[in-house]
Amino acid sequence: MNNLNESVEKVNNGRLARFEAINGLRAFSAIGILMMHVQSNANYQISGFVYDELIPSFTNLVFLFMIISSFGMCCGYYEKIINQKISFEEFYRKRYAKIWPFFALLCIIDLIISPSLNSLYEVFANLTLCFGLLPNVNMSVIGVGWFLGTVFVFYLVFPFFCYLISNKWRAWSSLIIALIFNYISDVYFNVGRSNIVYSAVFFLAGGLVYVYRDMLVKLSKKFRWILLVLCLLFTISYYIFEVSVPMIAILYSGYLIYAIGIDKRGILENRVTKFISGISMEIYLSHMLIFRALEKGNMIQIFGNGIFSYVAVCCLVLGGTIIFALVINTFFTMFNKLWQRK
Repeated sequence: MNNLNESVEKVNNGRLARFEAINGLRAFSAIGILMMHVQSNANYQISGFVYDELIPSFTNLVFLFMIISSFGMCCGYYEKIINQKISFEEFYRKRYAKIWPFFALLCIIDLIISPSLNSLYEVFANLTLCFGLLPNVNMSVIGVGWFLGTVFVFYLVFPFFCYLISNKWRAWSSLIIALIFNYISDVYFNVGRSNIVYSAVFFLAGGLVYVYRDMLVKLSKKFRWILLVLCLLFTISYYIFEVSVPMIAILYSGYLIYAIGIDKRGILENRVTKFISGISMEIYLSHMLIFRALEKGNMIQIFGNGIFSYVAVCCLVLGGTIIFALVINTFFTMFNKLWQRK
């Protein structure tokens, strides 16, 4: 998501370098979530492990986005916050500026398509970007936007988050507490992943990768293939054993560690992944809008009710979402230029 694509940088031999392979994680995650939503909203007559288990599991890729978001924010702002080189006014202004325009437009479109008093209430909450503070929030207007609400709460508490990870003992203690709180949130308070307390463990995991980034980059480069094999084995166990929050956090942290050690182009780092990563937020937020448009146009079963229709619709949704994102972003860019000339 492009609001997560925050100056993911490191100093290497006196020069500023970027963890470009993280773009691949974002790109594949955005596409995976899109595939999952098409699968869950269309009644295709398809069966098998890939369709029935693999693709539905892509819903957990939002946790990978949380880990990447935390790591990226630390790379871009941790030192500035700790050393007081950025004001709170500038920090929060940038957060709103990156998220609000596109999300606000989607909310208005949704309200126009399905007008109601309840939708108006939800749009108001969405436009504040503070709806993640609500308990057990379940928005029907831009339902996938729950993730944005959780991430924005993370932005709100980011200065406190920097304090937590500024000391390694405190960072590990916070992670343990977050794991315990995650369990209690599930079994007693009955809150899910849209609650910041439930999802805090993933943000802290990303923060810990940042704290140990120099050591982890060296280890990742030296033992890259071993790390990749371990990640793949852990991924296989993910589908064999019962999935748990610690398992998800370890698995996705492992892939992040693998990615930050990549220093040459490949599957995760190339022009395509960089392009998709740059608009991954837009893809995540608007792909269901494009899906509903195809649904109203009776194009969901364009090739029948099987695998060919599923693949075709996924491609159409992705292509339509990319075009929509590029058009809207171009409009916003032109508007900003005109506004600045005044």
